[in-house]
Amino acid sequence: MNDTKLAWMILFLPLLSAAAIALFTQKFRRLSIGISIASVVATFLMSVACFFQFHGVNVADSTVEWISIDSLSFEIGVHIDSLSLLMLLVVTGIGSLIHIYSSVYMKEDRAVSRYFASLSLFMFSMLGIVLSTNFLQMFIFWELVGVSSYLLIGFWYEREAAADACKKAFITNRIGDFGFLLGIIIIWSITQTLSFTKLQDLLHTSPWLLGGMATLSGVCIFGGAMGKSAQFPLHVWLPDAMEGPTPVSALIHAATMVAAGVYMLCRVFFIFTPDALHFIAYIGAITALLAALIAVQQNDIKRILAYSTLSQLGYMVMAVGVAAPGAAMFHLVTHAFFKAMLFLGAGSVIHALHHEQDIWKMGGLKEKMPVTFWTFLAGTMALCGVPFFSGFYSKDAILAAAWDNGWLFGIGIIAAVLTTFYMFRLVFVAFYGEARSESSDHAHESPKAMTVPLMILLVPSVIGGYIGISQMLAHFFVPHGGETGHEGSVFDPLAPFGHAPMAALLGFLAVLVGVAAAYTLYYKADEDPIPFKMRMLARMMRNRFYFDEIYAVFINYTHEGLAKFADFVDRWVIGGAVHQAHGSTESAGRALRIVQTGSLQTYTFLFAAGLAVVLYLVLIH
Repeated sequence: MNDTKLAWMILFLPLLSAAAIALFTQKFRRLSIGISIASVVATFLMSVACFFQFHGVNVADSTVEWISIDSLSFEIGVHIDSLSLLMLLVVTGIGSLIHIYSSVYMKEDRAVSRYFASLSLFMFSMLGIVLSTNFLQMFIFWELVGVSSYLLIGFWYEREAAADACKKAFITNRIGDFGFLLGIIIIWSITQTLSFTKLQDLLHTSPWLLGGMATLSGVCIFGGAMGKSAQFPLHVWLPDAMEGPTPVSALIHAATMVAAGVYMLCRVFFIFTPDALHFIAYIGAITALLAALIAVQQNDIKRILAYSTLSQLGYMVMAVGVAAPGAAMFHLVTHAFFKAMLFLGAGSVIHALHHEQDIWKMGGLKEKMPVTFWTFLAGTMALCGVPFFSGFYSKDAILAAAWDNGWLFGIGIIAAVLTTFYMFRLVFVAFYGEARSESSDHAHESPKAMTVPLMILLVPSVIGGYIGISQMLAHFFVPHGGETGHEGSVFDPLAPFGHAPMAALLGFLAVLVGVAAAYTLYYKADEDPIPFKMRMLARMMRNRFYFDEIYAVFINYTHEGLAKFADFVDRWVIGGAVHQAHGSTESAGRALRIVQTGSLQTYTFLFAAGLAVVLYLVLIH
């Protein structure tokens, strides 16, 4: 326990912060902000200390008994290895910057204490997933992340769109979590353990242990990731999550909720059969391509980034499916850096333009907001996979892993072209040309509390690809069948062209094609030309291929139909029977009430009449 005391403190400090704010400092805005920021910065510093303490250690576990009923026993604890150490640094590091950024972005909000309490709860929930030692503990924190996201997406619950968005996210995730729970039950029923370490040992010595349920249990477990990481067809909640405050969007999209699904897949990679991995790979590829197409015709700056996140998550899931979990985690980490920077940059633009989010009402921001522009441009280049930026190395690792599967590699390249196209469309429309509205004409750079986090994130967004992240992951994944370790060498920025030259060259060509197309169509453009060139396709992309409408019709004929049938049974079958019984009882009561007059003469008469009837019946026999 002493060796892992720091990890336990990392886990529970944000919970103490959330409890303190919720119970004692709600009325003290600055104190609430200070407590939340202090707790997350402290967890980051402790994560750094934990990293140096356990660096090079294979696995360190610390557990305590939680439930013990006869032979049933479950534990909770902290699991430390290179994977969880890396994720701790990402979650707490980016979380700290987003907390600091939020102190300015949200300072005027009347419910700022509630915001920071929810933010601390979110951090506790995500750290619980990262440090979990078993499936049951992970599932509990998995659901806590769902609750936290519900609170933060619907933070401005007075707005109908925000209230609907948080319900949509919560319900959609419950669908995936149902599959996750089924997978956990299947694994428990066969192995009688949910411990990651014990399961891995069991499956290593007895690969056939899960038998015919192996693929099904893996696909069910993947259902949880489909919900949290918004994979097709459960992708519909993530773009609507933009209704929450922009820092929340950055936290959800960069370091917490959507990262949880990919992290979970990598953590339990050893349970997936080849058939399950094949299914996972194609779901990821479909998501990557579908989201990229939709992003091409979105005009809301946050929604463009939201669909970009969907697409990049598809890349990560595809990497897991082609047995390259190291590449998936590599891209998760680099993506966390530049996507956080992009969302915070979008927040800086929205703040400067008095909450304007339509890119066609921006323009000319390059000179007015230089720090925001250059950091946003760097984040865009990293996201698109421009060589020497972090995203190039992690995306190359995924493309190299998919090289042997022509379809998956082809989808990855097409998605890369589209990614570059829609991101440079955003940059050209929002930052170049003339101001298209009064708010953009009077825009100015954001305060330092908002721009300093952008400049800090700029560093890993640029150099994150060749500072040894993949080497850290190689130690974890290679023994378990994954392939990593060659995606980006320390201080070797040309490594991708050495180990997978064709994948790297085609990835670079995809960037050139995307930039050229975006420049041709959007550089200093006053309106979007695509709706005039591809009317039907543009309309479908703009309307997100009508997935929401399709689901609405489906729900109307299933859920609503079932509800109407249940109402009919309740109202007319059950209610009719009850009403009939009630009517008979009421009629009998009314008849009896007639003889209860309270008149002595009436009672005497009825007594005499009754006596006469009795005498008559006796005498006739």
